[in-house]
Amino acid sequence: MAGNDPVDQDAIAAQWEASLDSEDPAAAAEAASANELTESMALQWAAMVEDGSRDFGGGKSGGERVLSQEEIDNLLGFTAGEVNLDDHSGIRAIIDSAMVSYERLPMLEIVFDRLVRLMTTSLRNFTSDNVEVSLDRITSVRFGDYMNSIPLPAVLCVFKAEEWENFGLATVDSSLIYSIIDVLLGGRRGNSVLRVEGRPYTTIETNLVKRLIEVVLADAEQAFRPLSPVTFSIDRLETNPRFAAISRPANAAILVRLRIDMEDRGGNVELLLPYATIEPIRPVLLQMFMGEKFGRDPIWEGHFATEIAQAEIAVDAVLYEANIPLKQLMALKVGDTLPLDMRADATVAVRCGNVMLTEGRMGRVGDRVAIRVTRPLRKPSTTLAMFEKADEANKLMEAQ
Repeated sequence: MAGNDPVDQDAIAAQWEASLDSEDPAAAAEAASANELTESMALQWAAMVEDGSRDFGGGKSGGERVLSQEEIDNLLGFTAGEVNLDDHSGIRAIIDSAMVSYERLPMLEIVFDRLVRLMTTSLRNFTSDNVEVSLDRITSVRFGDYMNSIPLPAVLCVFKAEEWENFGLATVDSSLIYSIIDVLLGGRRGNSVLRVEGRPYTTIETNLVKRLIEVVLADAEQAFRPLSPVTFSIDRLETNPRFAAISRPANAAILVRLRIDMEDRGGNVELLLPYATIEPIRPVLLQMFMGEKFGRDPIWEGHFATEIAQAEIAVDAVLYEANIPLKQLMALKVGDTLPLDMRADATVAVRCGNVMLTEGRMGRVGDRVAIRVTRPLRKPSTTLAMFEKADEANKLMEAQ
């Protein structure tokens, strides 16, 4: 394309004329080299323009290799089909590395194992059939990734945890929906599930699924009760994941998949709890076993408090206290008298160290000086609450 430019042709012609008319050999050689350089540059530009026009239709730029869509997906850790929540590779693994794993909350496995046992009994009573419930998996996922991976059609139940003041999500897949309908309405066993695509669930189907979810949530309340009393109430039922958004797409959540088998029928129930929902009970979920007190043993506390209450201590009866200058104290000599500004009926303070225990009046019993207590002592308790309350009272007095 550069060779067809009239400006370039005139310049080349002028250089050739200058080289022919020149008598200097050095000047002629210089003009020839300049001509060769100009021709090589023109050929390179023409080749680059030709490659660019040919590669433009194929989606590639000259000299650089463009990645295909499959290679980009493999690099980012995505798949062309459904979002795979189990596969963490590529950039997705780097992004999800900062997400809190459920394995850091050991009590979750205990809670959901308890839920499996409770659901097995409850669903057998609910369906009057032989039901087996198994815990498929517990994973940490992004809320947006999970919503994109839900196979439709499905019923999504948004429920609220009243005491935690947040929401959770329960998903029932289509195979379990039709299996429950067959079991509750007397369907025959061994028949393949008839799925009518492209239609919404009827009112009867929705109500039956709602009763199933109520059974699951009631068992979930009982499973969480040893850790934290909670009430799960159904907020609404949805069939479109876009209308069941209870958290931001990038927020992390706990996903629990439960497999329900009724002989040759069954399906999956998935419970999704965002980390914001379980944040109020996070300290309890961090325990290694149920009832852990992080070093506090109630039996040892009671024994320790009882022994302290029965221990013998030395007390001091303070008759009088006064603050005098150090200069006056250093000037005291043998025989000096210190006047005590107190009356004969003044009370005597009984202390243990710096702690004021009680007050009394001084008297005599036999040949010994005695103190009669005039103010009752605080009744000791056999629990650690006594010491905690005393510490709080002292801090309150210091603050005032």
